[in-house]
Amino acid sequence: MKILVAPDKFKGSMTARAAGDAMRDGLLRVWPDAEIDVVPVADGGDGTAEAILEAVGGKSVRLDVTGPDGRPVKAAFALLAPGDAAVVEMAQASGLALLPAGSNDPLTATSFGTGELIAAAIDAGARRVLLAVGGSATNDGGTGALSALGARFLDERGAELPRGGAALGGLAAIDDAPLRKRLHGIAIDIASDVDNPLVGPNGASAIYAPQKGATPDAVRVLDAALTRFADVAAQTTGADIRAVPGAGAAGGTAGGFIALAGAKLDRGANLVLELIGFERRLDGTALVVTGEGKLDRQTLAGKAPYAVAQAARRRGVPAAAVAGVVDVREDDLERLGLTAAEALVAPGVTPEQAMHNGPASATAAAERLGRTLQRILGLHERG
Repeated sequence: MKILVAPDKFKGSMTARAAGDAMRDGLLRVWPDAEIDVVPVADGGDGTAEAILEAVGGKSVRLDVTGPDGRPVKAAFALLAPGDAAVVEMAQASGLALLPAGSNDPLTATSFGTGELIAAAIDAGARRVLLAVGGSATNDGGTGALSALGARFLDERGAELPRGGAALGGLAAIDDAPLRKRLHGIAIDIASDVDNPLVGPNGASAIYAPQKGATPDAVRVLDAALTRFADVAAQTTGADIRAVPGAGAAGGTAGGFIALAGAKLDRGANLVLELIGFERRLDGTALVVTGEGKLDRQTLAGKAPYAVAQAARRRGVPAAAVAGVVDVREDDLERLGLTAAEALVAPGVTPEQAMHNGPASATAAAERLGRTLQRILGLHERG
């Protein structure tokens, strides 16, 4: 019997690879002769590049870039085999986690380093770039990254604006000709799991800027600045991004790249599965086991386990999950496309213990899941 194990990371406990290897060990206790393929997955957050590299091969390229506060940071992008595609994680160069807690200023934080990573990937031969935008510290509409790729954001005197989201309130014109030349023949796909528009009460500034340190006054400044950016971008390119679902991702980076770089936006998990050839990996598979740190109703919004289970369902392959915590009802499991789910937190095992002993807990949970699947699916007959 062939089993495909395709988990996302268990944040704070295990990488996707470590979780998958541990789950494989538990399933082998149930089906000792099974052929088990471990394929890490992700949904556009941190760990996306690593998961795709694990699945398809390639190399991680490390360099010094500009951090969100203007200071240099070390970051990396993944150049995938055979070298014509790359994965850039915004969190690597422009992430909130790069800064000391409470030190970020979303009024001035810049995405410039993300653009430097994209430029380096293009210089290395990538013609397609997957931009994973989770975890950003910025609210600049992606203008920092776009300026690193050649765009010029000008005030009414024709001078370039300072970096950061607040400065966009003084935007008068955009010179996008150098950007279009730089990106000629380059496809950029944005991996995101949010549907927020660029501006307004559900926009980037109102919903996410407070998490990045913005006060109520700063939120108003940033929303007005992104509105001004959207207006000038529409005048420049004809693309009105103000209400585009998902344009507010990463402080409006998604919207900026849609308007000025011709980027396409999709669920991160869908893009990851496409890049790793997940449909092909399902050939001949009798069971798919996925997983993540917490399986809950947010998973239904398109996170990696949902995408994995739906792909399996389309092929008529049963899917199940191991998670740190399982917080869904039976009807939610059905909507997720899962036959069963097993938590690392079990009787006698606290959440702290499960996280501290992640691999051992995942192995035990996968074994319990396998025993359950034997009963309800009769897979023991093919084991």
